[in-house]
Amino acid sequence: MAAPRTLLTADDFYREYSGKEGKYELVNGEVIPPEGITPMPPGAQHSNTQLETGSRLRTFTRQHRLGTVLTECGFVLRPGMVRLPDVAFVRQALIPQEGLPVGFFPGPPDLAIEVVSPSDTAAELEEKVHDYLESGVAQVWLLYPSGQRVHVYTQGKASVWYSAGDTLPGGDLLPGFSVLVGDLFAP
Repeated sequence: MAAPRTLLTADDFYREYSGKEGKYELVNGEVIPPEGITPMPPGAQHSNTQLETGSRLRTFTRQHRLGTVLTECGFVLRPGMVRLPDVAFVRQALIPQEGLPVGFFPGPPDLAIEVVSPSDTAAELEEKVHDYLESGVAQVWLLYPSGQRVHVYTQGKASVWYSAGDTLPGGDLLPGFSVLVGDLFAP
């Protein structure tokens, strides 16, 4: 008989995996390690898209005092669930009065953005989108650098695809924000 697995809390996960190399996540109390033994760093396309998207959002949200933009921050979506979106936006009202925590953010972001890598599977992406929306994330963006497209999921609405020539709106979450999709992928 196999020994029962020990499920971790977000606090245990932070203590045990903080400082380890790689992008670990906690899903239903179990640690999801990065692919392979030595995690591959993101490629140039992925990194550029993450930085371009985060920079544009950060500039906009600071100008309008809407909240903060974080990259690769752990968010406790629910007990036993920590996800690390490539880019995330948190409304000002959700930022703790004492400021940003040293550890994981204690709740979901308002917007979670994942830059899709060639190794990501459709099932993994579907699971992440589901986890984000189920935990109360208002919107999820999946950015596809290889096709210069964005797939937007919004709570209670049908998902929408945007191509390089389309303008991606901020909607109710980021009123006044818009960006040409192709610009998110420009070198």
